[in-house]
Amino acid sequence: MSMVFRFRMLSDENDHFVRDYEVLYDMTLQDFHSFILQTLEYDECMASFFTADARWNKLREFTLMDMGEVGEEAPLPMADVRLGQILHNNRDRLIYLFDMFGDRAYYLELTGAYEAEPDASYPREIFARADAPDQYDPSKNRDDDEEDEGSIFDEMMGDFKEFEGDDNYDDE
Repeated sequence: MSMVFRFRMLSDENDHFVRDYEVLYDMTLQDFHSFILQTLEYDECMASFFTADARWNKLREFTLMDMGEVGEEAPLPMADVRLGQILHNNRDRLIYLFDMFGDRAYYLELTGAYEAEPDASYPREIFARADAPDQYDPSKNRDDDEEDEGSIFDEMMGDFKEFEGDDNYDDE
């Protein structure tokens, strides 16, 4: 039986935006990209995935097109990489850069791995809250009418606020 990865996707442009996805662990990054575009109702676009560390720093890049670069640090094409090859533990993270020029991205965290349900169809969106940020105009993405009940994005990123602007700590 196949394994399913469950992801939570957040945006730093709309604090109330949340999507939870379930996808097969052997899905390619290119297929995951297409699925994300479909669920957000976005047009096809150039995009990259990045693995990310615990502080959301970009690590390895995976591009939609083969860039023809060679080497250990060269980006790999999304079509050649499956999710199960790069994600292994709960809380492993991906950054989905969907706007190369505006440096706009979604933040995905692996929240679980399960056996696939026999009659279920994958990939699937299992939870959605708030509208997706506009694909082309970031100025349309703030929803001032939403009740301020706390931000899931701020909650997730809150662990790192204590380090902002504090250059007085010693690494030793």
